[in-house]
Amino acid sequence: MLRAAVPRPRPRLIAALVLVALAAGLAACGNKQDVVTEAKTEGVYLDVGNLVYQVQISRELNPAQPDDKTYLSGIPPALRGLSPAQAYFAVFLRVWNESDATHPAASDFDIVDTLGKRYTPIPLSHINPFAYRALTLKPDGQIPIVDSVAAQGAIQGSVLVFKVDIASYQNRPLKLHIKPPGGGSEGIVDLDV
Repeated sequence: MLRAAVPRPRPRLIAALVLVALAAGLAACGNKQDVVTEAKTEGVYLDVGNLVYQVQISRELNPAQPDDKTYLSGIPPALRGLSPAQAYFAVFLRVWNESDATHPAASDFDIVDTLGKRYTPIPLSHINPFAYRALTLKPDGQIPIVDSVAAQGAIQGSVLVFKVDIASYQNRPLKLHIKPPGGGSEGIVDLDV
């Protein structure tokens, strides 16, 4: 039985293709990836202003649970308590300064549902060790601060606490908006509710 002749690739052609592939790979090395300002899920690194933000996790908080009580500590008396139609909702956030200069972290956040209902974070006092603080970060600085209670905790993020209408859970996705100090493109993250 005769076998059909199969053309063999030429060694020079193979070598040329390998060199082109290597050159393309090396050209990509060191290039910054595209700037990411929107994410359809939590865990994505967002470039907002001069810093990098990541939502670790978001979830409803239960004031009757011991761990959640800690996350809710430091709410001003006038803002404590929920109506039967509300829930506390937490967003755990991490921030990094990967630049060679000092930059302020965002202090302006809100959650917006699909009907345009907007929620702002409840200000938390300094007695809450997990509370997000809009620090000015030096190069390689991060929020939460390394070795802090929030950085060493199970979630490893600083918390923003919102009072959200339970009805907004039906108007998903809830989107967290991160507004950079000094203006520019805001970061937007679809929250897992």
